[in-house]
Amino acid sequence: MDFTSQLPWIGFTAFILVMLALDLGVFNRGAHEVSVKEAGRWVVAWVALAALFGLGLYVVQGSEPALEFFTGYVIEYSLSMDNIFVFVLIFTSFAVPAAYQHRVLFWGILGALVMRAAMIFAGATLIERFHWIMYLFGAFLVVSGVRMALGGIEEIHPERNPVVNLARRVLPVTPDYVGQHFFVRNAGRLLATPLLIVLVMVETTDLIFAVDSIPAIFAVTQDPFIIYTSNVFAILGLRSLYFVLRGAVDRFHYLRHALAGVLTFVGAKMLLADIYKIPTVAALLVIVGLLGIALAASLLRERRLAGASTPQSAPVREP
Repeated sequence: MDFTSQLPWIGFTAFILVMLALDLGVFNRGAHEVSVKEAGRWVVAWVALAALFGLGLYVVQGSEPALEFFTGYVIEYSLSMDNIFVFVLIFTSFAVPAAYQHRVLFWGILGALVMRAAMIFAGATLIERFHWIMYLFGAFLVVSGVRMALGGIEEIHPERNPVVNLARRVLPVTPDYVGQHFFVRNAGRLLATPLLIVLVMVETTDLIFAVDSIPAIFAVTQDPFIIYTSNVFAILGLRSLYFVLRGAVDRFHYLRHALAGVLTFVGAKMLLADIYKIPTVAALLVIVGLLGIALAASLLRERRLAGASTPQSAPVREP
């Protein structure tokens, strides 16, 4: 691989590092509770940056790579919604103060970028050498979609997480949170804080979700650069989206059904790839349609429930 072919990777990585440095070092230097308004601005910013990146791909490489990026971005962003449900459960289970949640998600997502990069390159290498793995990925996604459709949100049990248990055995942990620190020194002894355990929990759950989301995007493209960039933009937008939706996740009643449909559809697309290649535009429309129907149905359900719970005023009788 020559230096010219690596320039897009170098430029994109440098851009992301600069954005993360600005995020933690300038905009979120001190621990504070992220408001919905502040998070909303960041959601708009990350979506706008992703759109500009996709337009840049269109100008430089043409319509097909741009369509693949936008389709992969929508898949990853929609599947990452499931992470928000779990983040809420984790932070509630560990009673994490709202002011420290941003720091956990920042480092958690930074770790997720590294893990997903490794999984993407491994997956791309395997598919290039063993084409039949596409069928394995497709079957796995179909099964995952059916399981998601039949099941609900599982409760979080930190005591059952083997990585969390290992961290507690290896590291001495303080009984309470110590500000936003992951480690503290007490009498010359290095101690972990419960915030580190929360970070470990976030990282392990994201790894589990990546097992679903990474194979899904291979149904759209096998270009590692497009796969990675769409993943990065989706993950970086996820953190801000969490702060927007954390108090309203229960309102999206049918979202998990739509995500199950997305997984099943993408898995079927992979299984049919050698028989009939579903156009990228059609795949994008199906995925957006599933999500749009689910969100509209959820909002209608909330409105209906709100109307049913509103007490009816007694009729006024004529004297």
